[in-house]
Amino acid sequence: MPLALVLVGAASPPQERVVDADSIVTGRIAGLPARIRIDPAAPAMPLIDQALAERAKLKLEGSWGISIGYAVGGTQVMTRTQAVQADLGDGVIKRRVGWAKRPFAPGVDVSVGPAALAEPIVRFQLHAARAGETTTTFKARHESAVFGLFGNFSATYAEIDVGGLPMRLRFDPYHARTLATAGAAVRIAALHDGSVSGPTVPTEIFFGIERPIRTMTLGKPLDLGALRITTLGVRTNDVGSAAAIRDADAPAAPVDPDEIVVTAKGKKRDPRRDTLSLGADQLQHCSSIVFDRTAEVIRLTCAR
Repeated sequence: MPLALVLVGAASPPQERVVDADSIVTGRIAGLPARIRIDPAAPAMPLIDQALAERAKLKLEGSWGISIGYAVGGTQVMTRTQAVQADLGDGVIKRRVGWAKRPFAPGVDVSVGPAALAEPIVRFQLHAARAGETTTTFKARHESAVFGLFGNFSATYAEIDVGGLPMRLRFDPYHARTLATAGAAVRIAALHDGSVSGPTVPTEIFFGIERPIRTMTLGKPLDLGALRITTLGVRTNDVGSAAAIRDADAPAAPVDPDEIVVTAKGKKRDPRRDTLSLGADQLQHCSSIVFDRTAEVIRLTCAR
């Protein structure tokens, strides 16, 4: 009787990770248990709490150690880094992690973005699906390049077109308000009849760092797929200046036809750094955000 030879190959790895609303998974960093938040606004390099780094006895690695800086407004947070065995819920591999005196987000041991996960598709399931939803597809962009063996330090953004120029669109469901950096707000205000009003309110961005925020109202709504934005917060002095936006609280200045206005030429601003961050006030209308590395797109599904 002839023998049948059956070759059994390894099972195909999962292609999609579903992250539920609280996005907390249990993993391990350098052999220690850790509460890990998978955050669509976080960098791909896992940012761990200082206390966890101390328990794991991590330190900057000799002369080849790498420190990475993250800027929030005028404040730069320097992270020390080390390559360690880490399990983000997708198996143990050696990867570079970073830590600083300021945690990226409170209440968790680790914050990490979707680009760090083994699965090429990461679905953030924010809410149950709703009737009348539509899906909008954006190009995915990264803040920095992949640094080979040193790992990918950057966050992943969507790219939108505002006035013929690219703008970053960040998804930040763990902060309450939708915010725009100053340069982004000026561009949006010019196209959508925006004006600022009300007091300046210190608001936390990342790493516990607060920045001054004013409210901007749009005379013409900004539509992003099913989302309709009519008000948002403006980071008045971050990545540019919001001084050019009409202030609804300021009295109108008399116009002198003989006045000569001189505009100083400053350092040229890169519009690609302008960022609009969708907070929980907008993302509450959305059931899912899907980061798809295979197609290099981000899909946002929302109901109006």
